[in-house]
Amino acid sequence: MSARRRRLTALAVGAITVGTAISGCGIRSTPVPVDAGAAPSRVACVVPGSDTVAVPDGATVRVYLVCGSRVAPVERTVQLPENRMAFARALLDELQEHPGGDEESAGFESAVPRDLEVAPGEDDDPEGTLRLNTPLDDLPSFALAQLVCSYTESGASGDDGSVIIGGPAGPEAKPLQRFACGTALRGSPEAAATAGTPV
Repeated sequence: MSARRRRLTALAVGAITVGTAISGCGIRSTPVPVDAGAAPSRVACVVPGSDTVAVPDGATVRVYLVCGSRVAPVERTVQLPENRMAFARALLDELQEHPGGDEESAGFESAVPRDLEVAPGEDDDPEGTLRLNTPLDDLPSFALAQLVCSYTESGASGDDGSVIIGGPAGPEAKPLQRFACGTALRGSPEAAATAGTPV
């Protein structure tokens, strides 16, 4: 066999091997560029251990933190509150805390501003309303999603699994909003600002 023929045979075998490997992986060649979306997130969004500490008269609660492009729950221990409003403030405090070691390693962080405050609704607000010292439009969308999901799952909201939240009361205040923590909100927190319904 001539040297030229040996080179052509080697090239043919190489092409067959590559083609077999590609087809074996289920990948089809295409002349058109394909947008397969963003690369998968490398964060686990699951806390392997526990950063909770024993608290006298404490209770384990779930609060939602930001993890990648969504919000996901972690467990925290808080002191048993005297009433629903005290519980709402305790949950806000937890959301404003920097994630613990295991939480941070799993990819969790919080978008809730440290200066955010929560207060009871006005006298003419529906029962269970929570008012923030910041208008909802000025709140980061991921922070709003964290609040909604933490409040609806904790019992600090209404009994129907929703929560009514508003900004400061006043003549120019926007309507209160009723939120629920559904799959869409957890998976797309950036849409939190439009996820509520006016009350």
